[in-house]
Amino acid sequence: MRRVSRRIPPSGVNLFQSIYGLVRDYASKTGRPALNLSLGNPDGVPPAELLALQARFAADPAYELHTYAEDVNLRGFAERMVELHSGVRAAEHAHLRALPIPGIKTASALTPLACGLHLPDARRRDGFVVASHVPAYDVIGTWTASYFGARRVAWPLVGAMRLDVERLERALRGAGAERADLVFVIRPGNPAAVGATEAEWRALIEHCLARGTRLVNDGAYAGLAGAAHVPLARVAKDYPDLEWLELYSVSKSFNDPGARLGALIGTKDFVEDYVTIKGNTDSGPVPSVMAAYGEYFQDLGRASRALADLRSLYERRLGYVVPRLKAAGLRPACETDAGFFTLWDAPRRALGAEVADSEAFNRRVIAETGLVGVHFTGPGEDGPRPLIRYAVCADVLAPAFQERFESALRRLQPVYAS
Repeated sequence: MRRVSRRIPPSGVNLFQSIYGLVRDYASKTGRPALNLSLGNPDGVPPAELLALQARFAADPAYELHTYAEDVNLRGFAERMVELHSGVRAAEHAHLRALPIPGIKTASALTPLACGLHLPDARRRDGFVVASHVPAYDVIGTWTASYFGARRVAWPLVGAMRLDVERLERALRGAGAERADLVFVIRPGNPAAVGATEAEWRALIEHCLARGTRLVNDGAYAGLAGAAHVPLARVAKDYPDLEWLELYSVSKSFNDPGARLGALIGTKDFVEDYVTIKGNTDSGPVPSVMAAYGEYFQDLGRASRALADLRSLYERRLGYVVPRLKAAGLRPACETDAGFFTLWDAPRRALGAEVADSEAFNRRVIAETGLVGVHFTGPGEDGPRPLIRYAVCADVLAPAFQERFESALRRLQPVYAS
């Protein structure tokens, strides 16, 4: 019998896949569902009007709604998606282009290739540098360092976890890199739900312009941010020499991760480089879904109101969860000013026992109480910083949830080293 041998080590399993296993284990052992604050997946569904439009276009026999959508932009979807999330009208800027994409995760993985990672020139694979944040939902780090074999420079998020160009430049010098070919950020962040200011973007833009670096922002949570966050596009549009992209998605903005639909905006040359790579990678979004959103966005006021309603829901949930986690003794790692994530420093002791790190803390809390978070390790001023992320993509306002949640917090008894 032929021996089956794995080629991918188990350590490469996505962090969130491992969390799913812990959730299943708890339910199997206790017969009760976990208090699942780990998922960053919306627990709702799109607005009723939008669902009706999706059904209508799915039933429409028009050929364009059921064939490949590699190079089409049905009903002006991309431009309206961009305007809704950034306020920028792409048509008013000759050097910009908007484009539909089938979700942000795949698009993110393609951006290093769109920057020439694969080309046999002076910046070969071992010399191509990508700078991105830690801690992060590190899709770009996994692709660039692990899959593509590029040089990844970790740009540390510390303190309040804001964009800090001085730390970026220090990280590049420490890695012996004169410059990055690509700087990739997630603003508002994941796991640190912190936005960006105009001044922060301008400082980062000046850094990229001085070094010929391309800049990409994953703006998946931009639609859930209020005035505390300024989208990259709103600032970058005024820098015609900057090469940049910003990506948005209906997954978080309209409770529709199953749609696999989003849009990006950026400078034409960068977008067209991306299109070249994309053409050999995916066949575009589902056209009937894109058409439904394009139709829905004909009334941007309606779409804006739907986004405001969703933001309000998450604000109410955060208004319940955050004060209770603080009262239980957990220390916030940063404030939440966008979206549905909260981030906390993991304690050194909980539930009456020592915990070695954030993963040990998370596993113990799950096993003992059913309260599920996502563990991260970030950089600190004096070494690794254990972190735990709790999201509010669950009905935390339901009385049954609150009873179990508050009972779990009473048992937590976190203790920090100092």
